[in-house]
Amino acid sequence: MHALVVYDTNYGSTRTIAEVIATELGQGTTTLSVTDITEASLDGVDVLVVGCPINGWKPTDRMRRFLHTLKPGSLTGVRAAAFDTRIKLFIHGDAAGKISHALHAAGATIVAKPHGFVVDGTEGPLAAGETGKAGAWAAFIGAELRTSA
Repeated sequence: MHALVVYDTNYGSTRTIAEVIATELGQGTTTLSVTDITEASLDGVDVLVVGCPINGWKPTDRMRRFLHTLKPGSLTGVRAAAFDTRIKLFIHGDAAGKISHALHAAGATIVAKPHGFVVDGTEGPLAAGETGKAGAWAAFIGAELRTSA
């Protein structure tokens, strides 16, 4: 299995979550900043996990530009999931849901509900327990991948 975790980050919290997810998914999983992605980066990817912070109620501009490059059918056969980092507010937007929708529109099979991880304040750090929650979410994805293989 070749898994890729693509992330955007402003202050490092989203990168930390991406690294936890990659570690839990195990061997063959790499992380890549959305700023470093190329057309060839998705070649041979079986599993794609994508995440970013919520900015203005939606994914970051860099993430939206990446998602816009995904053509219908370009992710056919790829299993995918999406996450975001967010401040805990009554209303906060949903970047993960928008990312998940874009991945599905490109043909990916979504294997987990979009998930949000909480940061304390705009610049972080991650709230207590969020890296553990990221590991548990990634373990769930791993289990889904094994049962759907």
